[in-house]
Amino acid sequence: MVERKKQMSRDRVSRLVNWGHWFAFFNGFLAMLVGSRYLSTVGYPETWFGWGYLAVSTIGQFSFLAFIVYLVCLFPLTLILPYSKILRGVAAFIATISLCILLYDTIVYADYGLHLSPFAFDLAWADLSALLHGTSYIVTPIAIALIELTAANFLWKRIDKIQRLQLGNKVLAVVGICFVSSHLVHIWADAADITEITRFDETYPLSYPATARSFMESHGIDGAPQTEEEVNRLNSTLNYPTEPLQCQADSKPNVLLLTIDSLRADMVDAKTMPFLTQFMQQNQNFTEHFSGGNQFKSGMFALMYGLQGSYGDARVFNTTRPVLTETFKQAGYQLGLFIGESNMNQRSAQAMFSDFNAKIAVETNGSADADLHSAASFTEWQGQQTVPWFALVNLKAPENFDTPVGFLGIETVKPTNPLKPAQKVLFNQYRQSLNFIDKQLESIVTQLPKDTLVVITGVNGKVFTSNTDEAMRNLSPESVKVPMVIHWPNPVAAKVNYRTSHYGLVPTLMTHVLGCTNNTSDYSAGRSLLQPNQETWIYIGDSRIFAIYQQHEVTVIDRHGKYRIYDEQFERRLRKKMSAPELIEVMREGRRLYNH
Repeated sequence: MVERKKQMSRDRVSRLVNWGHWFAFFNGFLAMLVGSRYLSTVGYPETWFGWGYLAVSTIGQFSFLAFIVYLVCLFPLTLILPYSKILRGVAAFIATISLCILLYDTIVYADYGLHLSPFAFDLAWADLSALLHGTSYIVTPIAIALIELTAANFLWKRIDKIQRLQLGNKVLAVVGICFVSSHLVHIWADAADITEITRFDETYPLSYPATARSFMESHGIDGAPQTEEEVNRLNSTLNYPTEPLQCQADSKPNVLLLTIDSLRADMVDAKTMPFLTQFMQQNQNFTEHFSGGNQFKSGMFALMYGLQGSYGDARVFNTTRPVLTETFKQAGYQLGLFIGESNMNQRSAQAMFSDFNAKIAVETNGSADADLHSAASFTEWQGQQTVPWFALVNLKAPENFDTPVGFLGIETVKPTNPLKPAQKVLFNQYRQSLNFIDKQLESIVTQLPKDTLVVITGVNGKVFTSNTDEAMRNLSPESVKVPMVIHWPNPVAAKVNYRTSHYGLVPTLMTHVLGCTNNTSDYSAGRSLLQPNQETWIYIGDSRIFAIYQQHEVTVIDRHGKYRIYDEQFERRLRKKMSAPELIEVMREGRRLYNH
């Protein structure tokens, strides 16, 4: 009798386990239907090969997620409470909650481009009223719960018939093959740089497709280059500019953009940089100006494209040129670029300088020596021009605290703020480098034609450390607040005290030089530097780590959604929750130009 009861108990548990597997498979199918909403955000495949990969990836991923939920939540309950009525109700409840979370994740992903995380949840919770419309947030969970209860009872009543069909192993084999094959195909696509496949990498939640790029590169196997057809498909995902440009330049002054790597605003003074100090006093000086990032890649991207650094890593910009340089070229300007070889190779968007005729300075003898060659090359080039020109001269010496051999420099001084011994050395060496750059600026600017519009700014700021990782993570004012001064052909001295950023340079030149009448939002994240910005925040950084500079605080966020909040001087960390409204605007701006 006891043995018979044990056998009946084992049979009941076995039947419940079989039922649980089929219930999980059913919910995997429902999850696929809900998950199809992700595709409306990232766009659908355009080839049969892309559809094939997406099909096996979708089946494998959502079946896997459904099985994990079953294994973690339902399977233990099957062993503890082997009673079908209780288990069916609990299973329907868990499945409803899981599908509602998935549905909510699709909404958050469509609006912010993020899957649910503590950061994304805080962001979405603050914007809940905008995300959840009408009464759907009440009706939908009720409808899902009714479907789940119906399915749970239907499967339980027919579980014996389903078992006799012996479909379990076949279904398991199909799901397993889909799961494994999707990863194998992705390994190949990642190595061969097949964007039709890899662009779906972050589409589904908890999806970590296998890659083999580092393995293949270590064995000397390089990814295949993109075909022209693939590039065109990739470009179709970006809407930049959002409207056709309407531009007609009345006058065509020469335009010189002088950018200096690692130029801190608070280090420009009469002793260190006497020429630039005087130049700022005599022209339009923007005293509260911020770069688009703390590195050359993000800072220069913001200057040339006028877009947030979150766009900088997108492969589409390897073939998408800045509207600024395209418009200058269409207006009949000659474009010249004078830059060191390392910065030319470090640009985030490969098409950033495609419209320029480039003069690249080698850095065999250091960045200061390369800067001398860049300055001399520009002076020679501009003297040969017979039509209006737009030139970009990039100087790098301050990034490496470099000066040329034999440079005398200036006397050392005591830092105004307390520094460690090693930082004191870097502080004064940095001043020597700035003094060298000041002399280059003077030699360039004093030889320009009178009708030249001159812009001098820092690409990014500088912190006194030789640790590159520390410098990359630091988003304090020292690393992002830079000088910005504009000399117009009819100069007027003016000190601009409202806050500006690199995002405003493109709209300024497009509007006031090239005569573009479009709304600046058609091609930029900023507004003209000549107009006070309406936004209460500035995005600084890239897609890996960035800071949101608000009026009275700075929020630093990494790509995992972890964030810290500091006071406006970055001197102490604030123990508070982030301010969501500005961050919601930031996330939407970072996805505004993508077609959905």
